[in-house]
Amino acid sequence: MSVAQPASAVSLVDPRSPRFGAAITSVVLIATLLLGPTWGSPLLVLQTLAFAAGSLLGLPFQPYGWVFRTWVRPRLGPPAELEDARPPRFAQTVGLVFALAGLAGAILTLPVLFYVAVGFALVAALLNAVFDFCLGCELYLLVARLRGTAPAPAQEGRAAS
Repeated sequence: MSVAQPASAVSLVDPRSPRFGAAITSVVLIATLLLGPTWGSPLLVLQTLAFAAGSLLGLPFQPYGWVFRTWVRPRLGPPAELEDARPPRFAQTVGLVFALAGLAGAILTLPVLFYVAVGFALVAALLNAVFDFCLGCELYLLVARLRGTAPAPAQEGRAAS
């Protein structure tokens, strides 16, 4: 049996922040793919660390979220609404899994694994950056519905990122 957190205890996020992060992630992953397993691995390590920070520590610690909060958000108006931070955090976990698989492909000299894993992560990031469709978030929501738990509804106000 799972107990949903009350809406007041759920961390909220500016929905523009994960989309901004997805745009940066897309650029990093495109460069990673173009450079290949040998030369692209250092970029993939950096992206893996970014995914790990967002997944394990939370969105406020994700470096692209920090860039958004520090330099981009002050130049924008406040968001129309805030969203539950759990779906984007789960999406960071999905990205982390694919990035780790890509690193495993590079380390084990399995280029197909490298290209497929990084390619899947890139498609997910591009969907979010270009079409505002977060594949990992949708997966989170599907699992939440199957478990009978619901994420917090969007709210107006101040956000963590």
